[in-house]
Amino acid sequence: MEQGFALFETPIGLCGLAWGEQGLVGAQLPETAPGAAWARLRRRYPDAIESSPPPPAIQRVIERVNDLLAGGRDDLTDIDLDFSVVSPFNRRVYEIARAIPPGEILTYGQIAKAMDDPGAARAVGKALGENPWPIIIPCHRVLGADGKAGGFSSPGGLQTKAKMLTIERARTNEVPTLFDLEFSVAPKRGR
Repeated sequence: MEQGFALFETPIGLCGLAWGEQGLVGAQLPETAPGAAWARLRRRYPDAIESSPPPPAIQRVIERVNDLLAGGRDDLTDIDLDFSVVSPFNRRVYEIARAIPPGEILTYGQIAKAMDDPGAARAVGKALGENPWPIIIPCHRVLGADGKAGGFSSPGGLQTKAKMLTIERARTNEVPTLFDLEFSVAPKRGR
């Protein structure tokens, strides 16, 4: 498969994918300005050819991403990624983050500890800020130790991160959400 890219509509806006011989080389969350998504993909992948429609394997990835962003539970862990585009440290971070199921969260420190490097929480945050595959590598599912959002370098910033966690019904702290209350408090029926 030659290097290509495609833009596609999702429940959170216009997203993009770029691919090459070894799998996806990048994914992109929505941009705020019209035309910015296309321009950003062209800058990041100047040798990629826009493909409309995309190849069947990429179309299946698009469908799965759309399902996840519509509230589905697909973890996307079997999608081929071209890890040659990242450092070995970042790859380790991404492999751990990729295993976080939809609706669950980890902290930067928990990922560092899972890497047997508990002092590397900031380096984990930096790696996630460089994540070339947001959504596929769910960096939005990683929070600060205090349960706060931390950073999110993708377009839309923390608002996009919060939107994606809300779609997944992620529990980011011990306070019950409306989703929790909706399903735990059943109305009493007549006797």
